[in-house]
Amino acid sequence: MSVYRAVRQGAWLISLATVVFSIVHLNPVAAQAQTWPTRNMTVIVPFTAGSASDVIARIAFDQVSKQVGWPIVIENRGGAGGTLGANVVAKAAPDGHTILTTGSLGAAYGLYPTLPYATLADFAPVISLGRQPHVLLTAPSTGFKTFGDLIAAAKARPGALNFGSAGIGSTSHFAAERLSLSAGMKAQHIPFRGPAEAITETIAGRVDFMFLPVTPALSLIRDGTLVALAVSGSNRAPALAEVPTTAEVGLIGAEYDYWAGLFLPAKTPREIVVRLHREMETALQMPSVRERLAKLGLEPMPMSLEQFDKYFRDDVAATVRLVKAANIVVRQ
Repeated sequence: MSVYRAVRQGAWLISLATVVFSIVHLNPVAAQAQTWPTRNMTVIVPFTAGSASDVIARIAFDQVSKQVGWPIVIENRGGAGGTLGANVVAKAAPDGHTILTTGSLGAAYGLYPTLPYATLADFAPVISLGRQPHVLLTAPSTGFKTFGDLIAAAKARPGALNFGSAGIGSTSHFAAERLSLSAGMKAQHIPFRGPAEAITETIAGRVDFMFLPVTPALSLIRDGTLVALAVSGSNRAPALAEVPTTAEVGLIGAEYDYWAGLFLPAKTPREIVVRLHREMETALQMPSVRERLAKLGLEPMPMSLEQFDKYFRDDVAATVRLVKAANIVVRQ
């Protein structure tokens, strides 16, 4: 080998070593993102097993686990309106291995004057998993056959009608409060410890109306147990195409969707946030995943990272306005 060739080869090896050193030592964030995940991941669902957030997370992360080649454990940490589970993620190591799936951060922020975490500062929004509209239900015995019937009765007797919910701050509660504000009517809120009790009392006619996510309401509507008056989403629900939206029956600003999304601790490297976004985006586009989520009544909400970040912050602000306007108070 000539001296010239030896010098050139030596220079090339030095350059290569410099690049490798820069990747591994001078840019550990990039190296970490390239190798993520490096161990099992934990997804915190801040509600009980079997809840909408829980079922959605299990369907979506089952596919993500196959893609990344690591087990993903779903851990239910219910309590305090979802704040206990959210706090676990807020305080977790920002390495992408502890993930939060929820749509309740805005509700907790609006309801509780003090929280163990900073809602807008301690989480990195990743991606939306989808949304599910609510349907306004009443029993046949009430005599309300249309949305207009209910509104007319509520306005004729302010405060005489009541509505049930799965509890203060639940999506069924907020959907009804937003409806009342938009319609300019007053109705008494009766919070229950869960949706089952609220449904039972609505069927019996002791509760005048309630909101319920579309999927669990379908069988009750199809067999005539309850009457569907309107859908709270911005578009008609595919499973209830015959039921008008609140906008179609003349109300502006009454839309209220249940939605779920993913969040990481705020200091998680941007590269890992982007990687998780892409992995979940791929999972949500898989036909098998789309089909299973569609059966739950979940509609896709495709968004970029920036769009979901804005959507989350706008949702928090809108929830705060709703809590104040409806004068909702919860005791801690």
